[in-house]
Amino acid sequence: MDRWSGVLKVPLHPSSRILYRVAASLCLSNNSKTLVDSYVPSANAIFFNGDCVQGTGNSVIERLSNVEEIVEILVSKFGGSVNAWVVEASTFNGPFAVYKDFIPSLNQWGDPKSYSPKGFPASTSTVSLLSNCLQAAKKAISGRQKEPCQLGLSPSRSYQPKTFILGFSKGGTVLNQLITELGFSKVESIEHSLQIKESDVQEECQMLPNSKESLLNSLAEIHYVDVGLNSAGAYITDQVVIRGISKRLAEGAGGIRFVVHGTPRQWCDKRRNWIRNEKDKFVHLLESEAEHSEGKLLVCERFYFSDQPPNLQMHFEIIENLDVS
Repeated sequence: MDRWSGVLKVPLHPSSRILYRVAASLCLSNNSKTLVDSYVPSANAIFFNGDCVQGTGNSVIERLSNVEEIVEILVSKFGGSVNAWVVEASTFNGPFAVYKDFIPSLNQWGDPKSYSPKGFPASTSTVSLLSNCLQAAKKAISGRQKEPCQLGLSPSRSYQPKTFILGFSKGGTVLNQLITELGFSKVESIEHSLQIKESDVQEECQMLPNSKESLLNSLAEIHYVDVGLNSAGAYITDQVVIRGISKRLAEGAGGIRFVVHGTPRQWCDKRRNWIRNEKDKFVHLLESEAEHSEGKLLVCERFYFSDQPPNLQMHFEIIENLDVS
């Protein structure tokens, strides 16, 4: 299957002057070379990137800091049937990523003061941003082809793709906000959100979630990728949130898998021992609820480069070494 890859610069809202930089790698129809003529991706893999690291002189770090490189790694990990997206924060305070549209309660360095479901900002912003990215990609492909890019719908598919969310380093804060919103979201509209009437279908609805409810209902995998902060809040430790997710599963929500990936850079940092403590509590809370989920809540923890002393290179190399099986 052919693909289109590129880096898009799009606003979250039409009136916004602030642009997000998003790398995308999207499935194309083999015959028409358009964005999905008769094909719906199996999943959308969405990767939230971390702080900006430049000038290290380390070729490995420089390469794995490149969003275009990361998006291709995602495709290699999850398979050619996925659409992959790598999102950078719209705002940086020096090197520090500030995801202020996704997490309203942040300090000036982008560290969270708290996580709250009020207004569902992360899920709403994710849906809006990716919808705008899809429209920008259509224009880019049409410009290359010198003819309109038509999005078609598959008559054999009347459901939306799954959603895989990954958060790397500071990007893990967006995962925490999404999980908080998931834990407080209702389950009543799950069936409705997955059923699409032909007369009401918009092109992007088949490719992307078109509401915060459909995004949260489509979440199938959540990957924490060597997350860490210079303050508390790297992982969710609120039992109410995790129990809320478990309650959703009991009420009919689709199964979800959490995978926690880490290196000695974060998990063995004695100056920031709260990272390991938060991770351990997060995993414990998930495992406790998983025991009563009848297999619908899965938890996996993976430790990379465990025989090496902590260093910055391994923090980026984990992206290339991710085991998402």
